[in-house]
Amino acid sequence: MTAVTAPAPDLVLYKVPEVMAMLKMSRHVLYEQIQRGRLRIVKQGRATFITAAAIRAYVELLEQEAEAVR
Repeated sequence: MTAVTAPAPDLVLYKVPEVMAMLKMSRHVLYEQIQRGRLRIVKQGRATFITAAAIRAYVELLEQEAEAVR
């Protein structure tokens, strides 16, 4: 009998160092964007996470700003 395994779920929550690597940003710049309300975070206890949706929204914001400059 073969075991059926479910596919691994996509990540939905990312730690700050993961997002730093994804967006090629320093910790300082990332937290600056969070403070300005441009990148949303969620907290679980003392841990800080950034959702996949928040990352997509932030990238869309950057794209909109780039289009406005043209």
